[in-house]
Amino acid sequence: MTIFEKKKLERDTFRKLRNEISLNQRKNVKNNVKLYIDLFVKENKNIGYIAIYWPLKNEVDITSLKEKNSLALPRCKDKKELLFYPWDEKPLTKDSEGIPSPNNSFSLSHKQISMIFIPCLSVDRNLIRLGYGGGYFDKLRRDKNWRNVPCIGVLTSNCVSTTPLTRADWDIPLSGFITEKEIFV
Repeated sequence: MTIFEKKKLERDTFRKLRNEISLNQRKNVKNNVKLYIDLFVKENKNIGYIAIYWPLKNEVDITSLKEKNSLALPRCKDKKELLFYPWDEKPLTKDSEGIPSPNNSFSLSHKQISMIFIPCLSVDRNLIRLGYGGGYFDKLRRDKNWRNVPCIGVLTSNCVSTTPLTRADWDIPLSGFITEKEIFV
């Protein structure tokens, strides 16, 4: 079985598990993300943008972080390029993948972003993330400057793999993950 076939099986398994999560579980994940940010802000005082994602397909919605924080959202470009833009008051437009995102004239650098929260279908205890297979986040994080920005997975505890996930050469481990039961960062 190829690495792509193994990852497809894992995606199918964890997509089903994610579809079973309750609204209460999602709310508790969001509360733990807020708790983590509050602790981070208390320790670091001056922080830049917090990069998040636009929630799709039963992902935990953390967009309410905008109430207290300066947020950035990703915009997918051609050739699997992912850039982050400030999320301001302008209406969002769809990027090359059809995901709502800012369409500002300037993107943010790794120096302007204090942390990145990314959705996960699954993650294991080695911090290997299973996403949708687009490779956008891994391509971004191939750059050592972006890899130095803390990148934290967001998911529910039922999707944390108890066994190591299939790892490809291009998979870059996360800095940690947050569920409704734990902050593993």
